[in-house]
Amino acid sequence: MRIGELAERAGTTTRTLRYYESRGLLPARRAVNGYRTYDESDLRLIRQIRTLQDFGFDLEETRPFVECLRAGHPAGDACPASLAVYRRKLGELDRLIEQLRAVRTEVGAQLARAELEASAGLPGGPEPRCELGG
Repeated sequence: MRIGELAERAGTTTRTLRYYESRGLLPARRAVNGYRTYDESDLRLIRQIRTLQDFGFDLEETRPFVECLRAGHPAGDACPASLAVYRRKLGELDRLIEQLRAVRTEVGAQLARAELEASAGLPGGPEPRCELGG
């Protein structure tokens, strides 16, 4: 298939495919007429890259998965280098989750403080009420 068809089937652009080619992630095969040619295995490579990028992997992190597919494995994550990338990414995600939890705790504390101050009659808060009046 030609680059336009590959782009359409992969849900991307020809520009993106040329970029992948320039980065060595997509093979640069040419027909006699000079057109780029691709096959189903190239479509699998692109789908692997796009799936990983959807998960937050940067382009270079996809390289071991692509190389694993190119080596003939049935899945891009069947190789030790791919598993190592998964492990690193999980560590990164765990750190980000912890950071978000800390920020959430701080925002929750700020909200509680602001609500307390607002209910104590500070400017912008409700008027104080006397519950003991007769």
